[in-house]
Amino acid sequence: MLKTNFLGVELASPLMNASGVHCMSIEELEELANSQAGAFITKTATQLEREGNSKPRYYDTKLGSINSMGLPNKGLDYYLNYVIERQQQGTQLQFLSVTEMSYEENINLLSKIQRSGYQGVTEFNLSCPNVPGKPQIAYDFELTKKLLSEVFTFFTKPLGVKLPPYFDIAHFDEMATILNKFPLTYVNSVNSIGNGLCINIDKEQVVIKPKGGFGGLGGEYIKPTALANVRAFRERLNPNIKIIGTGGVINGKDVFEHILCGADLVQVGTTLHKEGVDVFTRLNEELKVIMKEKGYTSLEQFRGRLKIIE
Repeated sequence: MLKTNFLGVELASPLMNASGVHCMSIEELEELANSQAGAFITKTATQLEREGNSKPRYYDTKLGSINSMGLPNKGLDYYLNYVIERQQQGTQLQFLSVTEMSYEENINLLSKIQRSGYQGVTEFNLSCPNVPGKPQIAYDFELTKKLLSEVFTFFTKPLGVKLPPYFDIAHFDEMATILNKFPLTYVNSVNSIGNGLCINIDKEQVVIKPKGGFGGLGGEYIKPTALANVRAFRERLNPNIKIIGTGGVINGKDVFEHILCGADLVQVGTTLHKEGVDVFTRLNEELKVIMKEKGYTSLEQFRGRLKIIE
């Protein structure tokens, strides 16, 4: 009932982790691999290992979470070697997330992946909002176009991009026009909503240390924005560019809504952090119940079929 096809690979479920959650170490990645998720993705890797921002840098809230992690990761080689090893074992579809701090570093990073034996999917994160002093690439449309133009002069393997949330119809139009120029495998919408602020009223203090308490919002807060971005890009992108929906997935209803808006796969972040990998079992079962109630026997029967009021 929940089977879906991605790049010719049949997945048992449309669910994945969101990069950044439960994917720092090989041990965590193996837990994801052995869970009821249909696929999983690595922590966003930079060329060299990073400690990330000062702690506390993550805080659970009633409606989700706020974080300013600063890209802590074990470095590209750690994750690249892992996904190549799994690829050689013939297990699952591999997703490798990467980004860097500058234009040149991004080109070097992707060049290294191109030269490697890795044949899985690379997710190029254009939307990391929580590195002090570094802007999000995907909010600079000309830079995004220039960067992807150079990347696709040499990169021939499956490549998706992770985007920040957009809030203006003109921005949906402009970014989709840019993305449609390239042979992208997918677009992942959305990363956290940048620069939120949460306060501990008892201490009269912010709840995370980096950036004076400013951080990316995830969880329930962002579901309407995430759904809007999935819907907007599904309506504007070439049909061959798939959509991964991310943001605000708490229960099976949320998964259903992402798929109804056009998502091919759905990633889980804050709720995975709070519940652990068993969350995928729960979400799969809740999605099945909704589908049975509505008479659906496959995801394709309702994917992208959101109705509007005439």
